[in-house]
Amino acid sequence: MNTTVVIALGGAALLRRGDPLEANVQRANIARAVQSVAKIASHHNIVVTHGNAPQMALLSLQAEAYAQVPPYPLDVLGAETEGMIGYLIEQELRNCLPKREVVTLLTQVEVNPDDPAFKNPSVLIGPAYNQGQAQRLGQERGWKMMAVSGQAWRRAVPSPEPLRILELTAIRALVTAGAVVVCAGGGGIPVTVTPQGMVRGVEAVIEKDYVAALLAHKIGAAALLLLTDVDAAYEAWETNFKRPIRETTPEPLRKMSFAPGSMQPKIEAACRFVETGGGFAGIGLLEDAASILEGSRGTVVRKSGVSLDFIPHQQAAKQPGPTTLSRAAAAKQAAKQPGPTTLSRGATAKRPVQPAPTPQPSTKPPGKTK
Repeated sequence: MNTTVVIALGGAALLRRGDPLEANVQRANIARAVQSVAKIASHHNIVVTHGNAPQMALLSLQAEAYAQVPPYPLDVLGAETEGMIGYLIEQELRNCLPKREVVTLLTQVEVNPDDPAFKNPSVLIGPAYNQGQAQRLGQERGWKMMAVSGQAWRRAVPSPEPLRILELTAIRALVTAGAVVVCAGGGGIPVTVTPQGMVRGVEAVIEKDYVAALLAHKIGAAALLLLTDVDAAYEAWETNFKRPIRETTPEPLRKMSFAPGSMQPKIEAACRFVETGGGFAGIGLLEDAASILEGSRGTVVRKSGVSLDFIPHQQAAKQPGPTTLSRAAAAKQAAKQPGPTTLSRGATAKRPVQPAPTPQPSTKPPGKTK
């Protein structure tokens, strides 16, 4: 059975810090990103998701510059960024994988209209305003405005939990047919569904890493890669005791603290995927994608007793095409060899998973930014 790998490209992986939001710059960065993705696609089925925060900010600025019409709602802006970024990723994937079908799918993600997040908007989006502008916009548009620094204010929007991916059946069919699928960009388009089945967009943004974990779980992916511009998750980040977390399980990770809005969602997504039956989640640099999958780079999060082999030359020696151990085979292997196992580094290379070290005390919040 072919393995399926869900690859989540963080916004920082697609648009480097400080880069201008120009079309040519984004295209060049996406071409670089796709080189890493294509290496994995040559051995596995892949589904690609991506961030969209810089692009949403750009569209918000453009909307403010045209005062003749009210700004478009967030669900529409999300759809626009999904189409734009998906188009660029799809085109570069086709160039790298001429023998594979590549499909970009606008993806709607259902949320609960009664989610507590709607009463506590917390995600900052769009441009910065002065206090007077913020007060006016809050009154005119019903926006919640938050002070961010000095005299700067920004709009805060809800970030509800993802419940269901509406296009899931189509995504499964495309993957089964061997297509490379680009979907759920920016966490998908947030929608609610009435008891009668009526779908409506809502003013919210969904955490993209949580949607990537949900997607990977629902399509039965063997692995989830969360790629960004840092080499691994770190304990005690920004202290003299910082150390990369290389191999671990969800339990010790959940006892640590990470930077909210950057590394924390990736840690949570990795834990969710593994805890709901996924075998392997990896966090690290975009250019290290293939090495993270092989277990030699980044942060690896796995369930104790599960060993998945993603090394291409070992797969080729076993049978043609990408393969993975079945759940039964993994369980049998775990029974023969007590204790947690790690990714194969070679035909016989196996060592126990080391639990993450106990965080050292510090005066600064640990974690790593995107």
